Amino acid sequence: MSITIYHNPKCSKSRQTLELLGEHGVTPVIIEYLESPPSAEKLREILSLLGFSPRDLLRKKEDEYAECGLDNSALSDDELIDCMIKNPILIERPIVLANGKAAIGRPPEQVLEILH
Repeated sequence: MSITIYHNPKCSKSRQTLELLGEHGVTPVIIEYLESPPSAEKLREILSLLGFSPRDLLRKKEDEYAECGLDNSALSDDELIDCMIKNPILIERPIVLANGKAAIGRPPEQVLEILH
């Protein structure tokens, strides 16, 4: 079983989620998404697995949210996805993919649901 975490080592929830996976014997593929952001296609796949719209995955408290004018409800999903790829700090974290499912590690224990 391949498990992937979109990880930000500076984020406490991301570190806690990675630690929790390790405690459950899981060694995931770690993608530091700030360095290697997902493609638009991958981000759409993740959104589909989460059952989220692009707006649901945005970190609204980041400076880039205001700088990019993302509170504009007229922006299309494609425009939001494009902005997340250009500014990956806007992507909620951590995201864990396992067994054809996805979960956000907020709280970290939430990812355990997709491991089985």
